[in-house]
Amino acid sequence: MDEFGEGVGNPLDTPVPGQSLTDTPGNYPWEHPPRFTEADEAADHLWNRMSEPEFAEQIIAMLDAGVPVEAIGRTVLFGGFLKGTFNPDVAFIIAEPVMKMIATIGVIAEVPNINISMDDMTNKQEVRSAVKIQAEAKKVGKGVAEEIKQKGIMAKPGEAE
Repeated sequence: MDEFGEGVGNPLDTPVPGQSLTDTPGNYPWEHPPRFTEADEAADHLWNRMSEPEFAEQIIAMLDAGVPVEAIGRTVLFGGFLKGTFNPDVAFIIAEPVMKMIATIGVIAEVPNINISMDDMTNKQEVRSAVKIQAEAKKVGKGVAEEIKQKGIMAKPGEAE
């Protein structure tokens, strides 16, 4: 544990504005030409990688835990860009096929409930019950307000006039 809290590190230990303009170019993988420039090649590479048992098990575990296909796909694509596997344009082009690959892995593994988009993360039943509770609270609040108007603000609860 450091002086700023566990695992936080020094918040002042960050690059100064403009520092990236003075760094030596080519320090990061995305600053080099990508490994794949064709969408087909990049998609084939990702399918080969995702169909490896270790990677597929991780995908199945995440899908089984309720992580949406879209979230996994975005992570895979962003990771490919960070590693210099492909550029953002190729990632955008192969986004749909990659998400279909992930969903296919889940279907083959017979994952019971596969969430496709991140919109599926909200539990609509919980939202409905929260709205219902708010509506009931407003009704109760209106009743209390009427009672205060009739008896006065200093009256004891349940006290007759």
